[in-house]
Amino acid sequence: MSNTPTILWLRNDLRLRDNPALDAAVKRGRPIIPVFIWSPDEEGDWPTGGASKVWLYGSLCALNDSLHRKRSRLIVRSGKTHDVINQLIHESKASAVYWNRRYEPFAVDRDARIKSTLKSQNVDAKSFNSSLLFEPWEISTQQEQPYKVFTPFWKACTSLTEPDEPSILPNTLRPLETWPASVAIDSLGLLPSIHWHQGIRDSWTPGEVGAHKQLKRFVQNAMAIYSEGRNIPGQQYTSRMSPYLHFGEISPRQIWHEVKNSLAGIDSEQGVKSAWCFLREIGWREFAYHLLYHFPHTTTEPLRPVFKNFPWNHNSDSLQQWQRGETGYPIIDAGMRELWTTGWMHNRVRMVVASFLVKNLLLPWQDGAQWFWDTLVDADLANNTLGWQWTAGCGADAAPFFRIFNPVSQGEKFDHEGHYVRMWVPEIKELPDKWLHKPWEAPDAVLSDAGIKLGRTYPQPIVDHKLTRHEALEAYQQIKGDS
Repeated sequence: MSNTPTILWLRNDLRLRDNPALDAAVKRGRPIIPVFIWSPDEEGDWPTGGASKVWLYGSLCALNDSLHRKRSRLIVRSGKTHDVINQLIHESKASAVYWNRRYEPFAVDRDARIKSTLKSQNVDAKSFNSSLLFEPWEISTQQEQPYKVFTPFWKACTSLTEPDEPSILPNTLRPLETWPASVAIDSLGLLPSIHWHQGIRDSWTPGEVGAHKQLKRFVQNAMAIYSEGRNIPGQQYTSRMSPYLHFGEISPRQIWHEVKNSLAGIDSEQGVKSAWCFLREIGWREFAYHLLYHFPHTTTEPLRPVFKNFPWNHNSDSLQQWQRGETGYPIIDAGMRELWTTGWMHNRVRMVVASFLVKNLLLPWQDGAQWFWDTLVDADLANNTLGWQWTAGCGADAAPFFRIFNPVSQGEKFDHEGHYVRMWVPEIKELPDKWLHKPWEAPDAVLSDAGIKLGRTYPQPIVDHKLTRHEALEAYQQIKGDS
């Protein structure tokens, strides 16, 4: 029995460094079978979206290359997870299955069933925390209830012991003499047949190496001005770590300690403040998973029950104009086009486009969550749910519903030189800065000089912000008395 292998079941933990399940498998001292199982039918209402599939393809290829350099390989299979694992145990005589936890509702239930079944078969089944600084059940209020407000949640987290140092890269992985069969990554159908995804592939480098290069770029070039720069969509001042975190190509512990270790080299009070501001954003990710774990129904239903009665519109034409970036509001259209092209959107703009959908168009936040899920390379159920419920005012620690972003003033404040809008809405790039974020107010001569014919080369606004803001507040008043 000394050579019976350990199956390493990989999911959203596609890295070799600081991978607790892998570390435990190495310590077990047996050959290791890394396996990825493609089972989208098991993911309930949230199967992997189109942009995330493109990222996953690149990440699996990168991981397979890394494993080959460690005298190992990635076994890829598709089908029902339980059946595939049992088949692998039968083929390899494996006596242990290790994996890192997921926290989505479907995964929690499935993993519990698999662990129970494996243990009943006398298989050593263990799961580990790979993707969070703190487990959701480790943090609770004095009344032993889950938190619903971020600030006391994060205060409770930071009062605990410092997150463990990340583990190092294993020197080698003990290989098998005979490897189980594997399907090709290409056979999973992750890449679209119509090549709309080239912009994503040009914009990103999925995989563990790409994750650490991106973190190094951020820490060296942008972190010291992050607290202010993160609001400027036309500049590279954000970390862009979210897809790497979602797919587990880097761990939050690695980011935490990389940033903490860099503090000694920052020579300004503002730089230190910015570093802690960034770590606080890692805390928001922790909070999102805390909420998802304790309130799993919130992926489709509001945390605040009163919002079940909100009088949403259901206008498919307005939804499509928003999705296509054809609303007539330049900052909105720029964000939606950036999303479609690159699979990512600047966080400030995410808040603005989300506010426009739910508070100017009065479309359900679930519609926005579904679109983001399919088009974001960092589509993450916990973060997506928290973000949309925050904007809609119906979730934990939410922005009040009456906080309605003005797309004109947001554009003028955070893209005042127009770099972002001119990049993604080139048909209006010749407009002077004064009119760039409100072309419908520009004099006819200015529009003519810029080669713009509103309603033809660029849309008129599909709604009036002031009017729809008033309508949104009236709609809110209809349910306010029920709260």
